Amino acid sequence: MAAPVPLRTDFDATQLRGLARSAADPGQVRRLLALAAIYAGEPRSAAAAIGGVGLQTVRDWVVRFNADGPAGLVTGKAPGKPSLLDERQRAALFQIVEAGPNPAIHGVVRWRIVDLVQWVWEEFQLSLSKQTMSKELRALGLRKLSARPRHHAQDKEAASAFKKTSPRSWRRSRRARPQASP
Repeated sequence: MAAPVPLRTDFDATQLRGLARSAADPGQVRRLLALAAIYAGEPRSAAAAIGGVGLQTVRDWVVRFNADGPAGLVTGKAPGKPSLLDERQRAALFQIVEAGPNPAIHGVVRWRIVDLVQWVWEEFQLSLSKQTMSKELRALGLRKLSARPRHHAQDKEAASAFKKTSPRSWRRSRRARPQASP
């Protein structure tokens, strides 16, 4: 069995408990208290029981603590899946969206997400879902905007003349007059 990874010497159990009291992240508090138990002389199995994890996880916490101090024990967000488009492809996508489609070339008069998915496939042979394309567009600072559709031959004067000009449906009620007392 390998020797345990030693903890850094610039902290002790009392300091870690104090940091745990002031920490806002519950995961960091749990990790700090487990490492404080190691500083206090408890076996690493006891620290694992305090943290509710296994020995390998306690070792990982020790490595992170030695490298970054208490800040290394803060619960971080997982990096997630990397983007399917690289910077060059994103720049080309941004440029094509900003320029708008050419009906003779692209066959559409306005970009829809499915049209952009098809364009990415034709340009880069990358298959994206509509949801992924929407996320990529949002990451580029673009939003889906759609204007209210209008017919090209719409007559504004005829539309305003067609609108109903009904009287108001409510009226102010008359004030009740106090009756004269005899």
